[in-house]
Amino acid sequence: MSLINTAFLPQALPIPANKTAIATNTAVCPKSRHHLSTRMALHRSNSPSPPPPPPNPNLLSTITKLLWGQSLPPHLLISTARSIWTSTWQLMMSQLAPSDSSGRYNRPTSKFRAHHFSRQNPTALHLYIALPCPWAHRTLIVRALKGLENAVPISIASPGIDGSWEFRDSGVQNGDRVNPGRDNANGCKTLREVYGLRAGGYSGRVTVPMLWDVERKEIVCNESYDIIQLFNSGLNELAANPELDLSPPPLKGRIDEWNQKIYPNVNNGVYRCGFAQSQEAYDAAVNELFDTLDMLENYLGSSRYLCGEMLTLADICLFTTLIRFDPVYNVLFKCTKKKLLEYPNLHGYMRDIYQVPKVAATCNFEAIMDGYYKILFPLNPGGICPIMPRGCEHEVLSRPHNRESLSSSGERMQVFVS
Repeated sequence: MSLINTAFLPQALPIPANKTAIATNTAVCPKSRHHLSTRMALHRSNSPSPPPPPPNPNLLSTITKLLWGQSLPPHLLISTARSIWTSTWQLMMSQLAPSDSSGRYNRPTSKFRAHHFSRQNPTALHLYIALPCPWAHRTLIVRALKGLENAVPISIASPGIDGSWEFRDSGVQNGDRVNPGRDNANGCKTLREVYGLRAGGYSGRVTVPMLWDVERKEIVCNESYDIIQLFNSGLNELAANPELDLSPPPLKGRIDEWNQKIYPNVNNGVYRCGFAQSQEAYDAAVNELFDTLDMLENYLGSSRYLCGEMLTLADICLFTTLIRFDPVYNVLFKCTKKKLLEYPNLHGYMRDIYQVPKVAATCNFEAIMDGYYKILFPLNPGGICPIMPRGCEHEVLSRPHNRESLSSSGERMQVFVS
Protein backbone atom coordinates (compact mmCIF):
# COMPACT_ATOMS: atom_id res chain seq x y z
CA MET A 1 0.00 0.00 0.00
CA SER A 2 7.35 -0.35 -1.60
CA LEU A 3 4.93 0.05 1.02
CA ILE A 4 6.62 1.01 1.39
CA ASN A 5 3.30 1.68 -0.23
CA THR A 6 1.50 0.98 -3.35
CA ALA A 7 -2.00 0.17 -4.22
CA PHE A 8 -4.29 -1.53 -1.87
CA LEU A 9 -6.15 -2.15 -5.11
CA PRO A 10 -4.57 -1.67 -8.52
CA GLN A 11 -6.30 -0.44 -11.60
CA ALA A 12 -8.83 -3.00 -12.63
CA LEU A 13 -8.78 -5.10 -15.74
CA PRO A 14 -11.04 -3.83 -18.52
CA ILE A 15 -14.42 -5.51 -18.51
CA PRO A 16 -15.95 -6.26 -21.91
CA ALA A 17 -19.36 -4.78 -22.55
CA ASN A 18 -22.30 -7.09 -22.06
CA LYS A 19 -23.74 -8.54 -25.22
CA THR A 20 -27.40 -9.44 -25.34
CA ALA A 21 -28.80 -11.95 -27.72
CA ILE A 22 -32.38 -11.56 -28.87
CA ALA A 23 -34.20 -14.66 -29.93
CA THR A 24 -37.74 -15.20 -31.24
CA ASN A 25 -39.75 -18.32 -31.85
CA THR A 26 -42.02 -16.62 -34.37
CA ALA A 27 -41.08 -16.44 -38.04
CA VAL A 28 -41.32 -12.96 -39.51
CA CYS A 29 -41.32 -11.72 -43.08
CA PRO A 30 -38.45 -9.51 -44.33
CA LYS A 31 -40.62 -6.38 -44.09
CA SER A 32 -41.64 -7.16 -40.53
CA ARG A 33 -38.06 -7.98 -39.73
CA HIS A 34 -37.03 -4.58 -41.10
CA HIS A 35 -39.58 -2.72 -38.93
CA LEU A 36 -38.59 -4.78 -35.92
CA SER A 37 -34.90 -4.01 -36.28
CA THR A 38 -35.67 -0.33 -36.91
CA ARG A 39 -37.70 -0.12 -33.70
CA MET A 40 -34.95 -1.96 -31.82
CA ALA A 41 -32.30 0.40 -33.15
CA LEU A 42 -34.35 3.43 -32.13
CA HIS A 43 -34.88 1.96 -28.71
CA ARG A 44 -31.16 1.32 -28.29
CA SER A 45 -30.24 4.82 -29.37
CA ASN A 46 -32.69 6.52 -27.01
CA SER A 47 -32.24 4.51 -23.83
CA PRO A 48 -29.55 2.38 -22.24
CA SER A 49 -29.81 -1.35 -22.67
CA PRO A 50 -31.25 -3.03 -19.60
CA PRO A 51 -28.97 -5.50 -17.84
CA PRO A 52 -29.54 -9.13 -18.79
CA PRO A 53 -31.87 -10.93 -16.40
CA PRO A 54 -30.24 -13.30 -13.94
CA PRO A 55 -30.36 -16.96 -14.91
CA ASN A 56 -33.49 -18.75 -13.79
CA PRO A 57 -32.39 -21.21 -11.10
CA ASN A 58 -35.31 -23.52 -11.86
CA LEU A 59 -34.38 -23.60 -15.54
CA LEU A 60 -30.74 -24.29 -14.71
CA SER A 61 -31.77 -27.06 -12.35
CA THR A 62 -33.98 -28.64 -15.02
CA ILE A 63 -31.20 -28.52 -17.62
CA THR A 64 -28.63 -30.09 -15.30
CA LYS A 65 -31.03 -32.89 -14.36
CA LEU A 66 -31.66 -33.63 -18.03
CA LEU A 67 -27.93 -33.70 -18.76
CA TRP A 68 -26.62 -35.77 -15.86
CA GLY A 69 -29.45 -36.49 -13.45
CA GLN A 70 -28.71 -36.34 -9.74
CA SER A 71 -25.00 -37.10 -10.10
CA LEU A 72 -22.18 -34.59 -10.19
CA PRO A 73 -21.28 -32.91 -13.51
CA PRO A 74 -19.15 -35.14 -15.74
CA HIS A 75 -15.39 -35.13 -15.30
CA LEU A 76 -14.78 -33.49 -18.67
CA LEU A 77 -17.00 -30.51 -17.81
CA ILE A 78 -15.36 -30.06 -14.40
CA SER A 79 -11.82 -30.26 -15.76
CA THR A 80 -12.64 -27.87 -18.61
CA ALA A 81 -14.28 -25.34 -16.31
CA ARG A 82 -11.38 -25.60 -13.86
CA SER A 83 -8.83 -25.07 -16.61
CA ILE A 84 -10.67 -22.00 -17.91
CA TRP A 85 -11.09 -20.52 -14.41
CA THR A 86 -7.42 -21.14 -13.51
CA SER A 87 -6.21 -19.40 -16.65
CA THR A 88 -8.57 -16.47 -16.07
CA TRP A 89 -7.55 -16.26 -12.40
CA GLN A 90 -3.86 -16.18 -13.31
CA LEU A 91 -4.52 -13.41 -15.82
CA MET A 92 -6.40 -11.31 -13.25
CA MET A 93 -3.83 -11.95 -10.53
CA SER A 94 -0.99 -10.89 -12.84
CA GLN A 95 -2.63 -7.45 -12.91
CA LEU A 96 -3.86 -7.35 -9.32
CA ALA A 97 -0.75 -8.80 -7.69
CA PRO A 98 2.40 -9.11 -9.83
CA SER A 99 4.51 -12.11 -8.86
CA ASP A 100 7.89 -13.62 -9.66
CA SER A 101 8.48 -16.96 -11.38
CA SER A 102 7.91 -18.83 -8.11
CA GLY A 103 4.48 -17.29 -7.56
CA ARG A 104 5.70 -14.96 -4.80
CA TYR A 105 3.90 -11.60 -4.68
CA ASN A 106 6.09 -8.62 -5.54
CA ARG A 107 4.55 -5.34 -4.45
CA PRO A 108 5.27 -2.52 -6.93
CA THR A 109 7.19 0.42 -5.52
CA SER A 110 5.70 3.87 -5.09
CA LYS A 111 6.41 6.30 -7.91
CA PHE A 112 6.12 9.61 -6.05
CA ARG A 113 8.38 9.95 -3.03
CA ALA A 114 8.91 12.86 -0.63
CA HIS A 115 12.49 12.43 0.56
CA HIS A 116 13.29 16.09 -0.04
CA PHE A 117 9.96 17.69 0.69
CA SER A 118 10.16 21.46 0.34
CA ARG A 119 7.23 23.81 -0.11
CA GLN A 120 6.55 27.51 -0.36
CA ASN A 121 2.99 27.05 0.89
CA PRO A 122 2.41 24.11 3.27
CA THR A 123 -1.26 25.04 3.55
CA ALA A 124 -2.01 23.79 0.01
CA LEU A 125 -1.87 20.07 0.82
CA HIS A 126 -4.80 17.72 0.29
CA LEU A 127 -4.84 14.03 1.26
CA TYR A 128 -6.56 11.36 -0.80
CA ILE A 129 -7.30 8.10 1.04
CA ALA A 130 -9.58 5.06 1.01
CA LEU A 131 -10.87 3.42 4.16
CA PRO A 132 -10.21 -0.27 3.35
CA CYS A 133 -6.51 0.40 2.70
CA PRO A 134 -4.17 -0.15 5.68
CA TRP A 135 -1.51 2.06 4.12
CA ALA A 136 -3.93 4.98 3.79
CA HIS A 137 -5.17 4.28 7.33
CA ARG A 138 -1.68 5.06 8.66
CA THR A 139 -1.83 8.58 7.29
CA LEU A 140 -5.34 9.14 8.64
CA ILE A 141 -4.26 8.16 12.17
CA VAL A 142 -1.10 10.30 12.27
CA ARG A 143 -3.05 13.24 10.79
CA ALA A 144 -5.58 12.89 13.63
CA LEU A 145 -3.03 12.45 16.43
CA LYS A 146 -1.02 15.46 15.31
CA GLY A 147 -4.15 17.60 15.00
CA LEU A 148 -3.79 18.28 11.27
CA GLU A 149 -7.46 17.84 10.38
CA ASN A 150 -7.93 21.51 9.50
CA ALA A 151 -4.50 21.98 7.94
CA VAL A 152 -4.70 18.97 5.60
CA PRO A 153 -8.23 18.36 4.25
CA ILE A 154 -9.07 14.91 2.90
CA SER A 155 -11.09 13.24 0.19
CA ILE A 156 -12.13 9.63 0.79
CA ALA A 157 -12.49 7.37 -2.24
CA SER A 158 -14.54 4.19 -2.47
CA PRO A 159 -13.57 1.04 -4.38
CA GLY A 160 -15.60 0.70 -7.56
CA ILE A 161 -16.97 -2.62 -8.75
CA ASP A 162 -14.08 -2.83 -11.23
CA GLY A 163 -11.49 -2.22 -8.51
CA SER A 164 -10.75 1.41 -9.35
CA TRP A 165 -11.00 4.19 -6.77
CA GLU A 166 -14.00 6.46 -7.27
CA PHE A 167 -15.74 9.30 -5.45
CA ARG A 168 -19.42 9.27 -4.62
CA ASP A 169 -21.49 10.93 -1.96
CA SER A 170 -22.89 8.03 0.05
CA GLY A 171 -24.79 10.37 2.36
CA VAL A 172 -23.81 8.12 5.28
CA GLN A 173 -23.17 9.81 8.59
CA ASN A 174 -21.84 7.72 11.45
CA GLY A 175 -21.06 10.03 14.33
CA ASP A 176 -17.39 11.03 14.36
CA ARG A 177 -16.29 8.14 12.14
CA VAL A 178 -14.96 8.95 8.70
CA ASN A 179 -16.99 7.97 5.64
CA PRO A 180 -16.38 7.95 1.87
CA GLY A 181 -17.52 10.98 -0.09
CA ARG A 182 -16.77 13.36 -2.93
CA ASP A 183 -13.49 14.70 -4.25
CA ASN A 184 -13.26 17.90 -2.21
CA ALA A 185 -10.17 19.26 -3.97
CA ASN A 186 -10.74 18.75 -7.70
CA GLY A 187 -14.33 17.54 -8.09
CA CYS A 188 -13.21 14.46 -10.02
CA LYS A 189 -15.25 11.27 -10.31
CA THR A 190 -12.30 8.90 -9.97
CA LEU A 191 -8.83 9.00 -8.45
CA ARG A 192 -7.36 8.22 -11.88
CA GLU A 193 -8.76 11.55 -13.06
CA VAL A 194 -6.97 13.30 -10.19
CA TYR A 195 -3.66 11.62 -11.04
CA GLY A 196 -4.19 12.68 -14.65
CA LEU A 197 -4.44 16.36 -13.68
CA ARG A 198 -0.72 16.59 -12.93
CA ALA A 199 1.55 18.19 -15.53
CA GLY A 200 2.26 15.65 -18.22
CA GLY A 201 -0.62 13.40 -17.15
CA TYR A 202 -0.19 9.93 -15.70
CA SER A 203 -0.75 6.38 -16.91
CA GLY A 204 0.65 4.23 -14.09
CA ARG A 205 -0.89 2.51 -11.08
CA VAL A 206 -3.34 4.68 -9.16
CA THR A 207 -2.85 4.18 -5.44
CA VAL A 208 -3.80 5.55 -2.04
CA PRO A 209 -2.75 7.36 0.04
CA MET A 210 -1.80 10.27 -2.19
CA LEU A 211 -0.79 13.72 -1.04
CA TRP A 212 -1.78 16.42 -3.52
CA ASP A 213 -0.60 20.01 -4.02
CA VAL A 214 -3.78 21.98 -4.68
CA GLU A 215 -2.02 25.12 -5.94
CA ARG A 216 0.46 23.45 -8.29
CA LYS A 217 -1.90 20.64 -9.36
CA GLU A 218 0.83 18.12 -8.64
CA ILE A 219 1.31 14.85 -6.77
CA VAL A 220 3.51 15.44 -3.75
CA CYS A 221 3.79 11.82 -2.60
CA ASN A 222 2.01 8.46 -2.76
CA GLU A 223 4.27 6.55 -0.35
CA SER A 224 2.55 6.06 3.00
CA TYR A 225 5.63 6.07 5.21
CA ASP A 226 6.94 9.29 3.66
CA ILE A 227 3.56 10.91 4.32
CA ILE A 228 3.35 9.89 7.98
CA GLN A 229 6.91 11.11 8.56
CA LEU A 230 5.96 14.45 7.00
CA PHE A 231 2.81 14.68 9.13
CA ASN A 232 4.75 13.79 12.27
CA SER A 233 7.52 16.39 12.04
CA GLY A 234 7.22 18.43 8.84
CA LEU A 235 4.04 20.39 9.52
CA ASN A 236 4.36 21.26 13.19
CA GLU A 237 3.67 24.93 12.49
CA LEU A 238 0.17 23.86 11.36
CA ALA A 239 -0.47 21.08 13.89
CA ALA A 240 -2.71 21.39 16.92
CA ASN A 241 -0.43 18.91 18.75
CA PRO A 242 3.08 19.92 17.66
CA GLU A 243 4.60 18.57 20.88
CA LEU A 244 3.63 15.00 20.00
CA ASP A 245 6.58 13.27 18.32
CA LEU A 246 5.91 9.73 17.10
CA SER A 247 9.49 9.35 15.88
CA PRO A 248 11.78 11.08 18.39
CA PRO A 249 15.49 11.12 17.41
CA PRO A 250 16.63 8.73 20.20
CA LEU A 251 14.17 6.08 18.94
CA LYS A 252 14.61 6.40 15.18
CA GLY A 253 17.04 3.49 15.03
CA ARG A 254 14.70 1.18 16.94
CA ILE A 255 11.72 2.28 14.86
CA ASP A 256 13.61 1.44 11.67
CA GLU A 257 14.60 -1.96 13.07
CA TRP A 258 10.98 -2.79 13.87
CA ASN A 259 9.79 -1.63 10.47
CA GLN A 260 12.35 -3.86 8.78
CA LYS A 261 10.79 -6.85 10.57
CA ILE A 262 7.13 -5.84 10.48
CA TYR A 263 6.83 -4.56 6.92
CA PRO A 264 7.96 -7.67 4.98
CA ASN A 265 6.56 -10.28 7.36
CA VAL A 266 3.34 -8.69 8.67
CA ASN A 267 2.25 -5.56 6.75
CA ASN A 268 3.15 -7.02 3.38
CA GLY A 269 3.23 -10.57 4.75
CA VAL A 270 -0.56 -10.90 4.83
CA TYR A 271 -0.65 -9.84 1.16
CA ARG A 272 2.09 -12.33 0.33
CA CYS A 273 -0.21 -15.00 1.78
CA GLY A 274 -3.37 -13.82 0.08
CA PHE A 275 -1.80 -13.07 -3.29
CA ALA A 276 0.52 -16.09 -3.45
CA GLN A 277 0.20 -17.88 -6.77
CA SER A 278 1.87 -21.13 -5.76
CA GLN A 279 1.74 -23.41 -2.74
CA GLU A 280 5.44 -22.88 -2.09
CA ALA A 281 5.07 -19.10 -2.08
CA TYR A 282 2.10 -19.30 0.30
CA ASP A 283 3.84 -21.72 2.68
CA ALA A 284 6.89 -19.47 2.96
CA ALA A 285 4.80 -16.34 3.51
CA VAL A 286 2.44 -17.81 6.09
CA ASN A 287 5.27 -19.32 8.14
CA GLU A 288 7.16 -16.01 8.20
CA LEU A 289 3.96 -14.17 9.15
CA PHE A 290 3.12 -16.34 12.13
CA ASP A 291 6.74 -16.65 13.28
CA THR A 292 6.78 -12.85 13.48
CA LEU A 293 3.40 -12.68 15.24
CA ASP A 294 4.62 -15.23 17.79
CA MET A 295 7.73 -13.13 18.39
CA LEU A 296 5.64 -9.97 18.81
CA GLU A 297 3.29 -11.75 21.22
CA ASN A 298 6.22 -12.68 23.45
CA TYR A 299 7.83 -9.24 23.24
CA LEU A 300 4.63 -7.33 24.03
CA GLY A 301 4.15 -9.38 27.16
CA SER A 302 6.71 -7.13 28.85
CA SER A 303 6.60 -3.93 26.79
CA ARG A 304 3.56 -1.71 26.32
CA TYR A 305 4.65 -0.51 22.87
CA LEU A 306 7.28 -1.64 20.39
CA CYS A 307 9.81 0.95 21.54
CA GLY A 308 8.96 0.83 25.23
CA GLU A 309 6.86 3.50 26.91
CA MET A 310 6.06 5.64 23.85
CA LEU A 311 3.65 5.13 21.00
CA THR A 312 5.64 5.51 17.76
CA LEU A 313 5.20 5.30 14.00
CA ALA A 314 6.20 1.64 14.22
CA ASP A 315 3.13 0.96 16.38
CA ILE A 316 0.85 2.83 13.96
CA CYS A 317 2.18 0.77 11.05
CA LEU A 318 1.59 -2.50 12.90
CA PHE A 319 -1.84 -1.46 14.20
CA THR A 320 -3.45 -0.92 10.78
CA THR A 321 -2.64 -4.51 9.82
CA LEU A 322 -3.69 -5.97 13.18
CA ILE A 323 -7.09 -4.22 13.15
CA ARG A 324 -7.86 -5.93 9.81
CA PHE A 325 -6.43 -9.32 10.72
CA ASP A 326 -9.43 -11.22 12.09
CA PRO A 327 -12.15 -9.68 9.88
CA VAL A 328 -10.18 -9.89 6.61
CA TYR A 329 -6.72 -11.43 6.48
CA ASN A 330 -7.46 -14.49 8.61
CA VAL A 331 -10.27 -15.52 6.26
CA LEU A 332 -9.85 -13.97 2.81
CA PHE A 333 -6.04 -14.02 2.72
CA LYS A 334 -5.74 -17.53 4.21
CA CYS A 335 -3.85 -16.39 7.33
CA THR A 336 -5.68 -19.13 9.19
CA LYS A 337 -3.15 -20.61 11.61
CA LYS A 338 -4.43 -18.45 14.47
CA LYS A 339 -6.77 -15.51 14.95
CA LEU A 340 -5.41 -12.36 16.53
CA LEU A 341 -7.92 -12.93 19.34
CA GLU A 342 -5.84 -16.00 20.27
CA TYR A 343 -2.84 -13.75 21.00
CA PRO A 344 -3.65 -12.13 24.37
CA ASN A 345 -0.80 -9.61 24.31
CA LEU A 346 -1.22 -8.63 20.65
CA HIS A 347 -4.98 -8.26 20.98
CA GLY A 348 -4.59 -6.19 24.14
CA TYR A 349 -1.93 -4.08 22.41
CA MET A 350 -4.31 -3.50 19.49
CA ARG A 351 -7.10 -2.46 21.89
CA ASP A 352 -4.67 -0.15 23.68
CA ILE A 353 -3.95 1.77 20.46
CA TYR A 354 -7.60 1.65 19.36
CA GLN A 355 -8.54 3.42 22.60
CA VAL A 356 -6.06 6.29 22.10
CA PRO A 357 -8.29 9.35 21.54
CA LYS A 358 -9.21 9.87 17.86
CA VAL A 359 -7.95 6.47 16.66
CA ALA A 360 -11.26 4.60 16.89
CA ALA A 361 -12.93 7.23 14.71
CA THR A 362 -10.55 6.34 11.86
CA CYS A 363 -11.65 2.68 11.85
CA ASN A 364 -14.65 2.06 9.58
CA PHE A 365 -15.14 -1.71 9.69
CA GLU A 366 -18.07 -1.78 7.29
CA ALA A 367 -15.97 -0.03 4.63
CA ILE A 368 -13.04 -2.35 5.37
CA MET A 369 -15.13 -5.51 4.98
CA ASP A 370 -16.86 -4.31 1.81
CA GLY A 371 -13.60 -3.08 0.32
CA TYR A 372 -12.02 -6.52 0.49
CA TYR A 373 -14.79 -9.11 0.19
CA LYS A 374 -16.96 -7.34 -2.40
CA ILE A 375 -14.18 -5.98 -4.60
CA LEU A 376 -11.32 -8.51 -4.67
CA PHE A 377 -13.07 -10.69 -7.24
CA PRO A 378 -10.15 -13.11 -7.86
CA LEU A 379 -10.11 -13.98 -4.15
CA ASN A 380 -13.88 -13.98 -3.58
CA PRO A 381 -15.76 -14.49 -6.88
CA GLY A 382 -19.17 -14.70 -5.20
CA GLY A 383 -18.75 -11.30 -3.56
CA ILE A 384 -20.40 -12.57 -0.36
CA CYS A 385 -19.30 -10.53 2.65
CA PRO A 386 -19.14 -12.56 5.89
CA ILE A 387 -20.36 -11.22 9.18
CA MET A 388 -17.76 -9.34 11.19
CA PRO A 389 -16.22 -11.33 14.07
CA ARG A 390 -17.48 -10.29 17.48
CA GLY A 391 -13.91 -9.64 18.61
CA CYS A 392 -13.80 -6.69 16.19
CA GLU A 393 -16.90 -4.95 17.51
CA HIS A 394 -16.42 -1.53 19.12
CA GLU A 395 -17.70 -2.77 22.48
CA VAL A 396 -15.06 -5.52 22.57
CA LEU A 397 -12.23 -3.28 21.34
CA SER A 398 -13.17 -0.74 24.03
CA ARG A 399 -12.78 -3.21 26.90
CA PRO A 400 -9.96 -2.51 29.40
CA HIS A 401 -6.60 -3.67 28.10
CA ASN A 402 -4.76 -3.37 31.42
CA ARG A 403 -1.49 -2.55 29.68
CA GLU A 404 -0.85 0.66 31.61
CA SER A 405 1.15 -1.31 34.16
CA LEU A 406 3.77 -2.08 31.49
CA SER A 407 4.80 1.58 31.23
CA SER A 408 4.21 5.00 32.71
CA SER A 409 3.36 6.68 29.40
CA GLY A 410 -0.42 6.33 29.54
CA GLU A 411 -1.17 9.70 31.14
CA ARG A 412 1.30 11.50 28.87
CA MET A 413 -0.38 10.12 25.72
CA GLN A 414 -3.76 11.30 26.98
CA VAL A 415 -2.39 14.83 27.34
CA PHE A 416 -0.80 14.86 23.90
CA VAL A 417 -3.80 13.77 21.88
CA SER A 418 -6.69 15.13 23.92
